[in-house]
Parts: sequence; C-alpha cells; structure tokens
Amino acid sequence: MTKADLINAVAKAVKLSKRAAEDAVDSTFETLTRAIKRDKRFQVPGFGTFTVRSRKARKGRNPQTGAEITIKASRTVGFKPAPNLKRGL
Repeated sequence: MTKADLINAVAKAVKLSKRAAEDAVDSTFETLTRAIKRDKRFQVPGFGTFTVRSRKARKGRNPQTGAEITIKASRTVGFKPAPNLKRGL
C-alpha cells in the first residue's frame, strides 16, 4: 500500500475529501515522529510498538570495489507487532 492508497482508504472510510484525508494522514505521521523522537517509544495497543534502536559500528564492504569500510554507529526505529496483529497475518 502506498501513501496515496492510504489517503484514498481514509477518505472513503470516514467520508472526507482527499485533501482533508491527506492532512489527517500527514498530521498522524508527524505526531508519531515527534513522539518517537521525544519519548524514544510509541505504542499503539493492538497494533504494535515503535522504539528507537541503536546499531553498533561495524565492518562492511564497498560493493563496487570490495574494499573494507567502517560503518558508523547509528540509531534507527524498530517495530514490534502486537500479538493481535501477528495473529491476523
């Protein structure tokens, strides 16, 4: 599903214009992003939990040259689905 598909589904489900649905979807994702940055976690009961995860620095290879490189430590967002979501798949 693409963002456009999501907007169309929201617009149809709650009988909004596509513009209003797009604003609602954008606002939802902006709020989710701010919450993850601030609290390092965002939980939606019945859906799952988004958390900030740390990756250690590691060795890698440049795919073009095969030369060994060091990949810096970084942070990323992980997702753990709720049991209800897992059962539904």
